Amino acid sequence: MSHSHFIIHKPYGYLSQFIYELKRKKKLLGELHNFPKGTMAIGRLDEDSEGLLLLTTDGMMSEIVRSKKVDKEYYVQVDGVIHQEAIEQLQKGVEIGFNGTKYITKPCKATLIHQIPAFGTRGKKIRDERHGPTSWASITVNEGKFRQVRKMTAAVGFPTLRLVRVRIGNVYLHDLQAGEVLEVENFQIEN
Repeated sequence: MSHSHFIIHKPYGYLSQFIYELKRKKKLLGELHNFPKGTMAIGRLDEDSEGLLLLTTDGMMSEIVRSKKVDKEYYVQVDGVIHQEAIEQLQKGVEIGFNGTKYITKPCKATLIHQIPAFGTRGKKIRDERHGPTSWASITVNEGKFRQVRKMTAAVGFPTLRLVRVRIGNVYLHDLQAGEVLEVENFQIEN
């Protein structure tokens, strides 16, 4: 049986799913492309997050990509000017809340980003300069607790304003535009 695989740039404001059964109307992935029956998102990006999302009809591929062996890299715009000390805290692991308990994140890669990434404007305006400066950092993790990256930046005093996943293993977002869908033969995920 042949499977279908897709690389998409999930826009802000979309859920990483195809069905939403609660009363409020939500934007779903199926509105972006005519995906084949049985297509599923590999992992998730919450409604407020953007960027690289892999979709497939192959459940085994989903297991491989979601494993802790595969790095996921995020560019985060934070409130304030993040400094090296906060980056070093992120690298070592920070305490966040998860399922009602405290959790120490695993050591990760984190760096300052000195040049503003060229993602274009987001569907919903973040805020303007009157509210103070913002800055960008890159955070690479291989675990994925609920809203983990957002909780990590808040734990070091710099709440996330915008979060964009730019890489999963060796698959990059590159210049894919928000809402764009690219069908690929396979992912060939390496770390």
